[in-house]
Amino acid sequence: MRIPDKGLSMLWFSSMFQRSVTIKTSKFNSILAVCLCLISSVSMAQDNSLFGNDDEIENWLKSNNIPTLGLGIIKQGQLQQIRVFGELEPSKSAPFNTIFNVASLAKPVTAMVALKLVSAGKWNLDEPLFSYWTDPDVAQDPRSKQLTTRHILSHQSGFPNWRYMNESNKLDFKFSPGEQYQYSGEGMEYLRKALEHKFTKTLNELANELIFVPLAMTDTQYVFNSSIDSNRVASGYDNKGKAYETIKHQTTNAADDLLTTIEDYGKFLVSVLNGGGLSADIYQDMTSHQAASTKGKHFGLGFEIYDFDEGDYALSHGGADNGAQTIVFIFPQSKDGLLIFTNVDDGYKVYEKLLLHYLGKKGQQILKIEMSE
Repeated sequence: MRIPDKGLSMLWFSSMFQRSVTIKTSKFNSILAVCLCLISSVSMAQDNSLFGNDDEIENWLKSNNIPTLGLGIIKQGQLQQIRVFGELEPSKSAPFNTIFNVASLAKPVTAMVALKLVSAGKWNLDEPLFSYWTDPDVAQDPRSKQLTTRHILSHQSGFPNWRYMNESNKLDFKFSPGEQYQYSGEGMEYLRKALEHKFTKTLNELANELIFVPLAMTDTQYVFNSSIDSNRVASGYDNKGKAYETIKHQTTNAADDLLTTIEDYGKFLVSVLNGGGLSADIYQDMTSHQAASTKGKHFGLGFEIYDFDEGDYALSHGGADNGAQTIVFIFPQSKDGLLIFTNVDDGYKVYEKLLLHYLGKKGQQILKIEMSE
């Protein structure tokens, strides 16, 4: 069952901080945010030893009921560290090339497929998609003639996250494309169908040609096909320690269920940091504010944008499914980044300590933004 996530990592921030429901003034929250960042900084300084001792990390994960944790550290445009802890299943240690279901981290890959085609002159960012695909549910709605790739990649399609969230179980427009922000997996799936009709190839085939093969991402697929080593796939768990059934999905979903490793997705993010093979103007569009999202943040094309002090910024995306909690941050100016993959419903509860340890001041800024109103 797909979790109807709100967009990225809202669940883990709200769970960590347990905001007061009785005191809601912006002044109070600003003070609280600063205090929490200061407390977290002290905590980070005291717990540095945790991250230098693998046994201590393993014990920390066990105490938090995290079966498997994958970490990738990017520095100066290179993937410098890959660290994987825990077990794939009881008594079976997780290897460095553990394969995770990274849920909505599929979306940035889909975005890059589309943007590469745009850069190559084979696809138009602002051409209405009805020439290639119109979903039968919205065929009679004139707004279907307005929908473009830009709308979808910036989450301004007008669609709900998933059509099953509607009482009718049918797709509909909640507003006109481009009118406002609303995170939508349906939008990404709509784009997939348009691309597949235009190029007569599956999205998985297009991704292999444009991204997976060129970047040697040998353990990455949208589908559970013969190239996926099932012996290295991390089972997903609920927060009680019960394993979910591993679904070997055979249908590509542009928004969800990407299978990958820390190394492979790290290669993908390094490529993005180094221009992604995109033309200069398309890269500028990808990293520019296209739509205001939440908490003062914005969406570009395929990534959410966190704006920091002195003009610095981060590109981010996360994923949340049954048995999967993942998040990534990359910093185009310094070309640094951090990947965090977990295989449990509440894996987000270890994010704070990891962000503060590996990102330092930038981690504090991320937390401060998430605490803002």
